[in-house]
Amino acid sequence: MERIEFIISEFQKCNIELSQDKADKLLKLYEFLVEYNQNVNLTAITDFEEVVVKHFIDSVLPFSMIDIKENSSFIDVGTGAGFPSIPLMIVRPDLKGTLLEALNKRCVFLEKACELTEVDAKVIHGRAEDYAKEKREAFDFATARAVAAMPVLCEYCIPYVKTGGRFIALKSVNEDETLCEKAVKVLGGKIAEIKDYTITNGDNRRLFIIDKVSQTPTKYPRNPSMIKKKPL
Repeated sequence: MERIEFIISEFQKCNIELSQDKADKLLKLYEFLVEYNQNVNLTAITDFEEVVVKHFIDSVLPFSMIDIKENSSFIDVGTGAGFPSIPLMIVRPDLKGTLLEALNKRCVFLEKACELTEVDAKVIHGRAEDYAKEKREAFDFATARAVAAMPVLCEYCIPYVKTGGRFIALKSVNEDETLCEKAVKVLGGKIAEIKDYTITNGDNRRLFIIDKVSQTPTKYPRNPSMIKKKPL
């Protein structure tokens, strides 16, 4: 019960009201994550309070600062251990999430974690540049959490977003917005807002909100070697 209360109180600090049921699901996710992490590398953070703050709060708080329409569809590109998507969908079960992950071992974890927490998400084993051919401009928003530098991340994520949708990137405060301005423009986006905020342990974060204003040219995303060799 103490753990449930801690989860609820941490979310309350962010002005996010969490029901006992949702807190219980987050606790189940924590326990399963730590157990599975013994055999498959999912996270370096395993302390309970740290996971709550650095994974759960970090996944949900930024989306509470944006107007995300009910029943929106989204893709979490390079989701890893399911952050931000699984905590986000526990708190916002109306959202329709697709979790894209290149490592099959992690996909097995994601399937089981979604089942355990009653999250109705689609888990896809694939690479961002490949799945984009199938689901191009199919989602209301795309998101990713600090998996690459912004110019690279934009090229992987913006092609998935419908015109009129958004790419929402969860980054560190060290990310320089000027470095991705060209990439955003080339890919059919426009930087709508950049928000700096703090999670409950005092760590600083930066949120990039990019509006999709026109279709992405069909040659993007390119293959990884080209993106690495010649980033936008």
